[in-house]
Amino acid sequence: MSRERRDRRQFLKSSITTAAGLAWVAGRASQAGAQTAPATAATPAAPARPARIKFAVIGINHNHINGQVDSVKRGGGQLVSFYAKEADLAAAFAKRYPQAKLARSEREILDDPSIKLVVSASIPNERAPLGIEVMRHGKDFMVDKPGMTTLDQLAQARRVQAETKRIYSILYSERLENKATVKAGELVKAGAIGRVIQTIGMGPHRMTPKTRPAWFFEKERYGGILTDIASHQFDQYLFFTGSTRADIVASQVGNVNHPQWPGLEDFGDVMLHGSGGNGYIRVDWFTPAGVNVFGDGRLTILGTDGFIEIRKNVDIAGRPGGNHLFVADQKDTRYIDCSQVALPYGEQLVDDVLNRTETALPQAHTFLAMELALKSEAQAKRVDVKPT
Repeated sequence: MSRERRDRRQFLKSSITTAAGLAWVAGRASQAGAQTAPATAATPAAPARPARIKFAVIGINHNHINGQVDSVKRGGGQLVSFYAKEADLAAAFAKRYPQAKLARSEREILDDPSIKLVVSASIPNERAPLGIEVMRHGKDFMVDKPGMTTLDQLAQARRVQAETKRIYSILYSERLENKATVKAGELVKAGAIGRVIQTIGMGPHRMTPKTRPAWFFEKERYGGILTDIASHQFDQYLFFTGSTRADIVASQVGNVNHPQWPGLEDFGDVMLHGSGGNGYIRVDWFTPAGVNVFGDGRLTILGTDGFIEIRKNVDIAGRPGGNHLFVADQKDTRYIDCSQVALPYGEQLVDDVLNRTETALPQAHTFLAMELALKSEAQAKRVDVKPT
Protein backbone atom coordinates (compact mmCIF):
# COMPACT_ATOMS: atom_id res chain seq x y z
CA MET A 1 0.00 0.00 0.00
CA SER A 2 1.40 3.44 -0.95
CA ARG A 3 2.24 6.01 1.68
CA GLU A 4 -0.56 8.21 0.33
CA ARG A 5 -3.14 5.49 0.86
CA ARG A 6 -1.78 4.71 4.34
CA ASP A 7 -2.04 8.39 5.27
CA ARG A 8 -5.60 8.52 3.95
CA ARG A 9 -6.63 5.37 5.81
CA GLN A 10 -5.18 6.77 9.03
CA PHE A 11 -7.05 10.02 8.47
CA LEU A 12 -10.33 8.19 7.87
CA LYS A 13 -9.89 5.96 10.91
CA SER A 14 -9.23 8.94 13.17
CA SER A 15 -12.10 10.87 11.57
CA ILE A 16 -14.56 8.11 12.26
CA THR A 17 -13.70 8.10 15.93
CA THR A 18 -13.59 11.87 16.53
CA ALA A 19 -16.05 14.67 16.01
CA ALA A 20 -13.32 16.68 14.29
CA GLY A 21 -13.61 14.39 11.32
CA LEU A 22 -17.00 15.65 10.22
CA ALA A 23 -16.47 17.53 6.99
CA TRP A 24 -19.41 19.82 7.56
CA VAL A 25 -18.69 20.61 11.19
CA ALA A 26 -18.55 24.31 11.90
CA GLY A 27 -15.21 26.01 12.40
CA ARG A 28 -13.25 25.69 15.57
CA ALA A 29 -12.42 28.72 17.73
CA SER A 30 -9.93 30.83 15.83
CA GLN A 31 -6.97 31.68 18.07
CA ALA A 32 -5.78 30.52 21.46
CA GLY A 33 -7.29 32.71 24.13
CA ALA A 34 -10.12 33.93 21.90
CA GLN A 35 -13.59 33.90 23.36
CA THR A 36 -15.49 30.88 22.09
CA ALA A 37 -18.55 31.73 20.06
CA PRO A 38 -21.45 29.38 19.33
CA ALA A 39 -20.50 26.75 16.79
CA THR A 40 -21.97 23.48 15.62
CA ALA A 41 -19.08 21.50 17.04
CA ALA A 42 -19.46 23.12 20.47
CA THR A 43 -23.25 23.08 20.70
CA PRO A 44 -24.70 20.12 22.60
CA ALA A 45 -26.40 17.74 20.22
CA ALA A 46 -30.17 17.56 20.34
CA PRO A 47 -31.33 14.44 22.18
CA ALA A 48 -32.07 11.57 19.86
CA ARG A 49 -35.65 10.48 19.47
CA PRO A 50 -36.58 7.00 20.64
CA ALA A 51 -35.79 4.39 18.00
CA ARG A 52 -38.49 4.22 15.34
CA ILE A 53 -36.75 2.36 12.51
CA LYS A 54 -33.71 0.12 12.13
CA PHE A 55 -31.05 1.20 9.65
CA ALA A 56 -27.69 -0.03 8.40
CA VAL A 57 -24.59 1.32 6.69
CA ILE A 58 -22.88 0.01 3.55
CA GLY A 59 -19.69 1.79 2.49
CA ILE A 60 -17.65 4.15 4.69
CA ASN A 61 -15.11 5.50 2.21
CA HIS A 62 -15.75 9.12 3.16
CA ASN A 63 -15.87 10.50 6.68
CA HIS A 64 -19.19 12.20 5.88
CA ILE A 65 -20.66 8.88 7.03
CA ASN A 66 -20.38 10.06 10.64
CA GLY A 67 -22.71 13.00 10.13
CA GLN A 68 -25.09 10.90 8.05
CA VAL A 69 -25.39 8.27 10.77
CA ASP A 70 -25.72 10.82 13.55
CA SER A 71 -28.46 12.67 11.66
CA VAL A 72 -30.56 9.51 11.31
CA LYS A 73 -29.94 8.59 14.95
CA ARG A 74 -31.15 12.01 16.07
CA GLY A 75 -34.29 11.43 14.08
CA GLY A 76 -35.12 8.09 15.65
CA GLY A 77 -33.04 5.61 13.69
CA GLN A 78 -31.42 2.62 15.39
CA LEU A 79 -28.12 1.65 13.76
CA VAL A 80 -28.03 -2.14 13.85
CA SER A 81 -25.39 -3.22 11.33
CA PHE A 82 -22.81 -2.11 8.81
CA TYR A 83 -20.57 -3.49 6.10
CA ALA A 84 -17.28 -2.20 4.69
CA LYS A 85 -14.81 -4.04 2.47
CA GLU A 86 -11.85 -2.36 4.18
CA ALA A 87 -11.02 -4.10 7.46
CA ASP A 88 -9.27 -1.08 9.00
CA LEU A 89 -12.12 1.31 8.22
CA ALA A 90 -14.61 -1.25 9.55
CA ALA A 91 -12.66 -1.51 12.81
CA ALA A 92 -12.64 2.26 13.28
CA PHE A 93 -16.37 2.50 12.52
CA ALA A 94 -17.10 -0.28 15.00
CA LYS A 95 -15.18 1.62 17.67
CA ARG A 96 -17.25 4.75 17.10
CA TYR A 97 -20.56 2.83 16.83
CA PRO A 98 -20.13 -0.29 19.00
CA GLN A 99 -23.85 -0.99 18.96
CA ALA A 100 -23.69 -1.86 15.25
CA LYS A 101 -22.96 -5.43 14.14
CA LEU A 102 -20.41 -5.99 11.37
CA ALA A 103 -22.26 -7.82 8.61
CA ARG A 104 -20.56 -10.53 6.62
CA SER A 105 -21.59 -9.01 3.29
CA GLU A 106 -23.78 -6.39 1.65
CA ARG A 107 -26.25 -9.16 0.91
CA GLU A 108 -26.76 -9.86 4.61
CA ILE A 109 -28.01 -6.30 5.05
CA LEU A 110 -30.02 -6.18 1.84
CA ASP A 111 -31.81 -9.43 2.71
CA ASP A 112 -32.68 -8.37 6.29
CA PRO A 113 -36.38 -7.39 6.26
CA SER A 114 -36.10 -5.55 9.59
CA ILE A 115 -33.77 -2.92 8.09
CA LYS A 116 -35.77 -0.11 6.51
CA LEU A 117 -33.02 2.34 5.50
CA VAL A 118 -29.47 1.94 4.17
CA VAL A 119 -26.97 4.80 4.55
CA SER A 120 -23.81 5.03 2.45
CA ALA A 121 -20.68 7.09 1.85
CA SER A 122 -19.01 4.70 -0.57
CA ILE A 123 -16.77 5.76 -3.47
CA PRO A 124 -18.87 8.19 -5.56
CA ASN A 125 -19.17 6.15 -8.77
CA GLU A 126 -20.29 3.13 -6.71
CA ARG A 127 -23.14 4.93 -4.96
CA ALA A 128 -25.87 4.78 -7.58
CA PRO A 129 -25.48 1.04 -8.31
CA LEU A 130 -25.71 0.37 -4.58
CA GLY A 131 -28.73 2.65 -4.18
CA ILE A 132 -30.50 0.90 -7.03
CA GLU A 133 -29.93 -2.48 -5.37
CA VAL A 134 -31.14 -1.10 -2.04
CA MET A 135 -34.38 0.15 -3.60
CA ARG A 136 -34.93 -3.12 -5.47
CA HIS A 137 -34.68 -4.87 -2.10
CA GLY A 138 -37.54 -2.77 -0.76
CA LYS A 139 -35.45 -0.41 1.37
CA ASP A 140 -34.92 3.33 1.36
CA PHE A 141 -31.50 4.83 0.65
CA MET A 142 -29.66 7.86 2.01
CA VAL A 143 -26.30 8.66 0.45
CA ASP A 144 -23.57 11.25 0.67
CA LYS A 145 -23.22 13.70 -2.20
CA PRO A 146 -22.68 13.27 -5.08
CA GLY A 147 -25.49 10.76 -5.30
CA MET A 148 -24.21 9.56 -8.68
CA THR A 149 -21.44 10.44 -11.14
CA THR A 150 -23.03 10.11 -14.61
CA LEU A 151 -26.27 11.07 -16.32
CA ASP A 152 -26.79 7.38 -17.15
CA GLN A 153 -26.62 6.48 -13.45
CA LEU A 154 -29.10 9.28 -12.72
CA ALA A 155 -31.51 7.95 -15.35
CA GLN A 156 -31.32 4.44 -13.89
CA ALA A 157 -31.84 5.70 -10.33
CA ARG A 158 -34.84 7.76 -11.41
CA ARG A 159 -36.37 4.79 -13.20
CA VAL A 160 -35.93 2.36 -10.32
CA GLN A 161 -37.13 4.92 -7.78
CA ALA A 162 -40.28 5.48 -9.81
CA GLU A 163 -40.83 1.73 -10.11
CA THR A 164 -40.20 0.86 -6.47
CA LYS A 165 -41.50 4.07 -4.81
CA ARG A 166 -38.57 3.89 -2.41
CA ILE A 167 -36.67 6.96 -1.16
CA TYR A 168 -33.34 7.93 -2.75
CA SER A 169 -32.17 10.78 -0.52
CA ILE A 170 -28.89 12.65 -1.01
CA LEU A 171 -27.63 14.44 2.08
CA TYR A 172 -26.71 17.89 0.78
CA SER A 173 -25.16 18.72 4.10
CA GLU A 174 -24.16 22.32 3.36
CA ARG A 175 -27.87 23.14 3.60
CA LEU A 176 -29.48 20.33 5.55
CA GLU A 177 -26.80 20.03 8.26
CA ASN A 178 -25.82 23.70 8.56
CA LYS A 179 -27.77 25.66 11.15
CA ALA A 180 -27.31 29.06 9.54
CA THR A 181 -28.55 27.77 6.19
CA VAL A 182 -31.56 26.15 7.83
CA LYS A 183 -32.30 29.50 9.50
CA ALA A 184 -31.93 31.29 6.16
CA GLY A 185 -34.61 28.99 4.76
CA GLU A 186 -36.98 30.07 7.54
CA LEU A 187 -36.25 33.75 6.87
CA VAL A 188 -36.74 33.47 3.12
CA LYS A 189 -40.00 31.58 3.59
CA ALA A 190 -41.21 34.35 5.92
CA GLY A 191 -40.46 36.98 3.27
CA ALA A 192 -37.58 38.64 5.12
CA ILE A 193 -35.82 39.72 1.91
CA GLY A 194 -38.73 39.72 -0.52
CA ARG A 195 -38.65 37.61 -3.65
CA VAL A 196 -35.35 35.83 -4.24
CA ILE A 197 -33.58 36.99 -7.41
CA GLN A 198 -30.27 35.16 -7.25
CA THR A 199 -28.08 32.89 -5.14
CA ILE A 200 -24.29 32.97 -5.13
CA GLY A 201 -22.80 29.82 -3.67
CA MET A 202 -19.10 29.47 -2.91
CA GLY A 203 -17.67 26.08 -1.98
CA PRO A 204 -13.92 26.35 -1.41
CA HIS A 205 -12.13 23.39 0.15
CA ARG A 206 -8.66 22.52 1.40
CA MET A 207 -7.15 19.60 -0.45
CA THR A 208 -4.43 18.16 1.85
CA PRO A 209 -3.31 15.63 -0.80
CA LYS A 210 -1.69 13.19 1.64
CA THR A 211 -5.10 12.51 3.20
CA ARG A 212 -6.74 11.70 -0.13
CA PRO A 213 -7.21 8.21 -1.58
CA ALA A 214 -6.34 7.33 -5.17
CA TRP A 215 -9.94 7.69 -6.35
CA PHE A 216 -10.00 11.35 -5.32
CA PHE A 217 -7.69 12.09 -8.26
CA GLU A 218 -9.59 9.96 -10.82
CA LYS A 219 -12.44 11.83 -12.50
CA GLU A 220 -14.22 8.64 -13.54
CA ARG A 221 -14.58 7.74 -9.86
CA TYR A 222 -15.35 11.10 -8.23
CA GLY A 223 -17.26 12.61 -11.13
CA GLY A 224 -15.56 15.98 -11.54
CA ILE A 225 -15.58 19.05 -9.32
CA LEU A 226 -19.00 20.34 -10.42
CA THR A 227 -20.58 16.90 -10.00
CA ASP A 228 -19.05 16.49 -6.57
CA ILE A 229 -18.70 19.71 -4.58
CA ALA A 230 -21.10 21.89 -6.59
CA SER A 231 -24.03 19.52 -6.04
CA HIS A 232 -24.37 21.32 -2.68
CA GLN A 233 -24.69 24.66 -4.40
CA PHE A 234 -27.21 23.42 -6.97
CA ASP A 235 -29.35 22.10 -4.11
CA GLN A 236 -29.24 25.49 -2.39
CA TYR A 237 -29.99 27.34 -5.62
CA LEU A 238 -33.12 25.26 -6.25
CA PHE A 239 -34.26 25.52 -2.65
CA PHE A 240 -33.87 29.26 -2.17
CA THR A 241 -35.11 30.36 -5.60
CA GLY A 242 -37.93 27.81 -5.64
CA SER A 243 -36.91 26.78 -9.16
CA THR A 244 -38.37 23.55 -10.53
CA ARG A 245 -36.43 23.75 -13.79
CA ALA A 246 -33.18 25.42 -14.74
CA ASP A 247 -30.70 25.73 -17.59
CA ILE A 248 -26.93 25.95 -17.49
CA VAL A 249 -25.95 29.28 -19.06
CA ALA A 250 -22.22 28.57 -18.90
CA SER A 251 -19.83 26.35 -16.97
CA GLN A 252 -16.09 25.81 -16.83
CA VAL A 253 -13.69 23.49 -15.03
CA GLY A 254 -9.95 23.20 -14.89
CA ASN A 255 -6.83 21.89 -13.30
CA VAL A 256 -5.06 25.20 -12.79
CA ASN A 257 -2.36 24.30 -10.28
CA HIS A 258 -1.97 20.53 -9.90
CA PRO A 259 -0.47 19.11 -13.12
CA GLN A 260 0.92 16.13 -11.18
CA TRP A 261 -2.68 14.84 -10.95
CA PRO A 262 -4.11 15.17 -14.47
CA GLY A 263 -7.42 13.62 -13.41
CA LEU A 264 -8.06 16.28 -10.78
CA GLU A 265 -10.24 19.34 -11.33
CA ASP A 266 -9.30 21.99 -8.78
CA PHE A 267 -11.54 24.84 -10.03
CA GLY A 268 -15.03 25.16 -11.48
CA ASP A 269 -17.82 27.70 -11.81
CA VAL A 270 -21.32 27.89 -13.27
CA MET A 271 -23.96 30.43 -14.26
CA LEU A 272 -27.55 29.21 -14.41
CA HIS A 273 -31.07 30.51 -14.94
CA GLY A 274 -34.23 28.83 -13.74
CA SER A 275 -37.95 29.21 -13.26
CA GLY A 276 -37.44 30.97 -9.91
CA GLY A 277 -34.27 32.99 -10.36
CA ASN A 278 -30.63 33.10 -11.32
CA GLY A 279 -27.56 31.50 -9.78
CA TYR A 280 -23.79 31.60 -9.74
CA ILE A 281 -21.59 28.85 -8.29
CA ARG A 282 -17.85 28.65 -7.71
CA VAL A 283 -16.04 25.69 -6.17
CA ASP A 284 -12.33 25.02 -5.74
CA TRP A 285 -9.57 23.25 -3.84
CA PHE A 286 -7.63 26.38 -2.86
CA THR A 287 -8.45 27.09 0.80
CA PRO A 288 -5.11 28.26 2.23
CA ALA A 289 -3.52 26.96 5.39
CA GLY A 290 -4.12 30.29 7.09
CA VAL A 291 -7.87 29.60 7.21
CA ASN A 292 -8.45 27.39 10.22
CA VAL A 293 -11.32 25.35 8.76
CA PHE A 294 -11.57 23.02 5.75
CA GLY A 295 -13.22 25.72 3.64
CA ASP A 296 -14.70 29.20 3.87
CA GLY A 297 -18.12 28.19 2.52
CA ARG A 298 -20.41 31.10 1.73
CA LEU A 299 -23.91 31.64 0.45
CA THR A 300 -25.45 34.96 -0.57
CA ILE A 301 -29.18 35.12 -1.23
CA LEU A 302 -30.26 38.28 -3.05
CA GLY A 303 -33.87 39.34 -2.71
CA THR A 304 -35.97 42.24 -3.93
CA ASP A 305 -36.00 43.76 -0.41
CA GLY A 306 -32.60 42.78 0.97
CA PHE A 307 -30.04 40.03 1.13
CA ILE A 308 -28.77 37.28 3.42
CA GLU A 309 -25.14 36.26 3.64
CA ILE A 310 -24.09 33.04 5.35
CA ARG A 311 -20.54 32.31 6.39
CA LYS A 312 -20.95 28.61 7.05
CA ASN A 313 -17.71 27.67 8.74
CA VAL A 314 -15.71 30.76 9.64
CA ASP A 315 -15.94 34.54 9.89
CA ILE A 316 -12.38 35.20 8.77
CA ALA A 317 -12.16 38.70 10.24
CA GLY A 318 -14.46 38.54 13.25
CA ARG A 319 -16.40 36.11 15.38
CA PRO A 320 -14.87 32.67 15.96
CA GLY A 321 -16.83 29.53 15.25
CA GLY A 322 -19.29 28.85 12.43
CA ASN A 323 -22.93 29.30 11.41
CA HIS A 324 -22.72 33.05 10.84
CA LEU A 325 -25.79 34.68 9.29
CA PHE A 326 -26.14 38.33 8.30
CA VAL A 327 -29.33 39.99 7.07
CA ALA A 328 -29.64 43.38 5.40
CA ASP A 329 -33.12 44.70 4.60
CA GLN A 330 -34.87 48.04 4.13
CA LYS A 331 -34.59 48.80 7.88
CA ASP A 332 -31.15 47.69 9.09
CA THR A 333 -28.33 45.18 9.00
CA ARG A 334 -28.16 42.56 11.72
CA TYR A 335 -26.35 39.40 12.78
CA ILE A 336 -28.31 36.30 13.83
CA ASP A 337 -26.88 33.67 16.17
CA CYS A 338 -27.89 30.30 14.73
CA SER A 339 -26.24 28.06 17.31
CA GLN A 340 -29.55 26.82 18.73
CA VAL A 341 -31.31 26.23 15.42
CA ALA A 342 -32.65 22.68 15.10
CA LEU A 343 -31.56 20.46 12.22
CA PRO A 344 -34.75 18.74 11.06
CA TYR A 345 -33.51 16.56 8.20
CA GLY A 346 -32.85 13.35 10.17
CA GLU A 347 -36.21 13.36 11.92
CA GLN A 348 -38.02 14.23 8.71
CA LEU A 349 -36.25 11.43 6.84
CA VAL A 350 -37.30 8.87 9.43
CA ASP A 351 -40.84 10.27 9.24
CA ASP A 352 -40.74 9.82 5.47
CA VAL A 353 -39.55 6.22 5.79
CA LEU A 354 -42.46 5.48 8.10
CA ASN A 355 -45.16 7.55 6.41
CA ARG A 356 -44.06 7.35 2.73
CA THR A 357 -43.93 11.13 2.50
CA GLU A 358 -41.34 13.62 1.15
CA THR A 359 -40.87 16.13 3.96
CA ALA A 360 -37.07 15.89 4.31
CA LEU A 361 -36.17 16.39 0.66
CA PRO A 362 -38.61 16.07 -2.25
CA GLN A 363 -37.51 13.35 -4.64
CA ALA A 364 -37.81 15.54 -7.74
CA HIS A 365 -35.61 18.19 -6.10
CA THR A 366 -33.03 15.59 -5.05
CA PHE A 367 -32.59 14.33 -8.58
CA LEU A 368 -32.81 17.76 -10.25
CA ALA A 369 -29.92 19.11 -8.18
CA MET A 370 -27.77 16.21 -9.36
CA GLU A 371 -29.00 16.57 -12.94
CA LEU A 372 -27.84 20.20 -13.01
CA ALA A 373 -24.49 19.27 -11.48
CA LEU A 374 -23.94 16.48 -13.99
CA LYS A 375 -25.03 18.59 -16.97
CA SER A 376 -22.82 21.49 -15.94
CA GLU A 377 -19.88 19.09 -15.71
CA ALA A 378 -20.64 17.54 -19.10
CA GLN A 379 -21.00 20.94 -20.79
CA ALA A 380 -18.09 22.65 -19.08
CA LYS A 381 -15.40 24.45 -21.03
CA ARG A 382 -11.93 23.32 -20.03
CA VAL A 383 -9.84 26.18 -18.63
CA ASP A 384 -6.59 24.62 -17.45
CA VAL A 385 -3.91 27.18 -16.68
CA LYS A 386 -0.36 26.12 -17.30
CA PRO A 387 2.46 27.81 -15.37
CA THR A 388 4.54 30.18 -17.45
